[in-house]
Amino acid sequence: MSKNYLTIKASGSHELEIKKSRFICSVQRATTKETADVFIESVRQANPKANHNCFAYMLGEHDEIQRESDDGEPSGTAGVPILEVLKRMALHDVVAVVTRYFGGTKLGAGGLIRAYSNSTSRAIEQVGLVKKVLQQDLILTVSYANYEKLNYHLEQQQINVVNTDYGSDVQVTIAADLALVDQVQTNIMNLLSGQVTIKASDEHYHEVDVPVYPDADTAKD
Repeated sequence: MSKNYLTIKASGSHELEIKKSRFICSVQRATTKETADVFIESVRQANPKANHNCFAYMLGEHDEIQRESDDGEPSGTAGVPILEVLKRMALHDVVAVVTRYFGGTKLGAGGLIRAYSNSTSRAIEQVGLVKKVLQQDLILTVSYANYEKLNYHLEQQQINVVNTDYGSDVQVTIAADLALVDQVQTNIMNLLSGQVTIKASDEHYHEVDVPVYPDADTAKD
């Protein structure tokens, strides 16, 4: 990835019972098809008596890898609804498997679509979401005379300090959102009248919790 994106906060599962059928949705992050396939197989093996293990996943920076499976359910009633939840919530690098234990009552095409969609939505609500924000480390070198002024500025601007080294000067490593790096550097330069050395370092992702709003269909369930 080279941009900010949404994904699930953690792996987890959630169970719904609809007309005596059990729908258990398990979700996990995955960045490769191989990782997704291993997860799907692990869910199958953990539920050997289940009637169906339907799944969907979207992987890649541009969601170029998309797969879904009805696993024996009527065409379009399981895999596609699961995939549509991932798309609707704009999630990336997520695999979802919905395990069904049939309870003896047929739900019809519409009922199945709602069941698989709601099961997926509920599981995602349960595990939570994070925004992966691309950041860049900046290494700031300042004199001891300017350190307190710099530190106060970083606290006021809520800029994350990764590390501080005290030597002949003070070396402070901060993490700034990639989109704001130029502005952060300009502000620090102006603050210290240019009496600071700034060196760009590694890029990495920082996770920020985001609220999950229930789907309208899920709220009705």
